[in-house]
Amino acid sequence: MGVLALLWGSSFLWIKIALTGLSPVQIALVRTLLGAAVLVVLLHVRGQRLPRGRTAWRHLLVAATFANAIPFILFAIGEQTVDSGVAGVLNATTPLWTLAIGLLLGFERQRHPARLAGLGLGFAGTLLIFAPWEKAGLASWGALACLAAAASYAVAYTYIGRTISGRGMSSMQLSAAQLTAASGLTALAVPVGGLQPVHLSWQPLVAVAVLGVFGTGFAFVLNYRLIEDEGATNATTVGYLLPVVSVLLGAAFLGEAIGVRVVVGMVVVLVGVALTRKQPATAIIPTDRAPVTTLK
Repeated sequence: MGVLALLWGSSFLWIKIALTGLSPVQIALVRTLLGAAVLVVLLHVRGQRLPRGRTAWRHLLVAATFANAIPFILFAIGEQTVDSGVAGVLNATTPLWTLAIGLLLGFERQRHPARLAGLGLGFAGTLLIFAPWEKAGLASWGALACLAAAASYAVAYTYIGRTISGRGMSSMQLSAAQLTAASGLTALAVPVGGLQPVHLSWQPLVAVAVLGVFGTGFAFVLNYRLIEDEGATNATTVGYLLPVVSVLLGAAFLGEAIGVRVVVGMVVVLVGVALTRKQPATAIIPTDRAPVTTLK
């Protein structure tokens, strides 16, 4: 769990470094291509193959859109103006968005007072982080892009849980196919926002390689192993560690300031998330067959 938290939590650091030489769309494309390559190779090593059938791929295209293509691009866009640590904290709001979507659409029927209180507390913590009442607050387009990315992950969780999970395919098959689909979808965005000049140097190249191979590819494998060993519910607790990792790495390697307001907001968000999971629901806890791609 510690290694997985480090891989996923450090993704925001690698995105920040990769932005010194690549555009957000370029980063997302290379990331998905490398992650898909790792999973496809491991899939064949295990003697499995990609799913077949138009219905499966139609669902996977939707999942890849909201779980990979959109949030990968949005987080990179957001980190052009937002610290990597703050991006990691805003990513922690994904379970709150997932519960909110479930309640709004009627998928979530467990309206326990503690969960509803956690939902309100979590969004209060997000508001504290943004601090729109202060001139030096984080209410910028970059921060909103990160928040929209977290919401996109939540849409993916809800969609995956209702359409893809439990269809007789392994998590490795579905995730390899999902990242393959995401690579194609992200490639479609290149003519629109990915034709900027590339400034080649070793720092952004190493960063995007680590992000794709380890943060997107091998992290999936560790997540599957964690689900198998500890169960899906225990595996999701890694999400509590991601903002802590992102904030500490941003401060240690990028010199990002750790403001008291952001730290307090992070704690409030995590407490809120903990309360929403008081009585776990399928809307926010992935099954062992669902491609768990939205924690990072």
